[in-house]
Amino acid sequence: MKKLLIAVFALSMIVACKKEAGKPVPSEIDSIAQNKTDSAGIVQTHADKEAVLKQTNDEVLKALKTKDYTTFTSLIHPEKGVRFSMYAFVNLKEDKHFSKADFEKYQPTKTLFTWGAQDGSGDPYKATINDYLGKWVFSKDFTTSQYSLNKFIGGGNSLNNLKEIYPKADFTENYIKGTEKSGEMDWKTVRFVFEEFQGKYYLIAVVNDQWTI
Repeated sequence: MKKLLIAVFALSMIVACKKEAGKPVPSEIDSIAQNKTDSAGIVQTHADKEAVLKQTNDEVLKALKTKDYTTFTSLIHPEKGVRFSMYAFVNLKEDKHFSKADFEKYQPTKTLFTWGAQDGSGDPYKATINDYLGKWVFSKDFTTSQYSLNKFIGGGNSLNNLKEIYPKADFTENYIKGTEKSGEMDWKTVRFVFEEFQGKYYLIAVVNDQWTI
């Protein structure tokens, strides 16, 4: 018993000496190594964020262009779903919102939905999901558009409240300049709003914008 107490005391003295000398014990070494790994991981995530968002933006555009709505559905936020706004102003009460499950359910059908009111006439815009995506959201080939991240390019006389509605989200913009023939007033843009979920960015909103009367 006496020998055991002497051994324990000796080990304690060794550990204490190492600490005093500024040398971490094995458990501390493991902790420091883990912290370095975590820190490196965070730095890497921030470094890649812009590239990941650009890639996801392009995946959405490609899916819309090729009418690959299975891929489009896979990019919808699993918990928050997706909201569609016909113009720059996001109306939480009237803009059409789908959960991911409902979008997947109704996308192949001929069910008509009211997406909002058309500028000028005020008439309700009714269309199937496929028609809305093909004729309104992707009314021009936005795969050839000017891209930006968290910055607005297009802007007209329509109130833009995207940042107020989605203050913590990232958004991309795909802008097509207007033609000289129309005094450049026929510009169009589509914005995608993304939020991260379990390490991946998902679509939570699709906001179109154009010159309004």
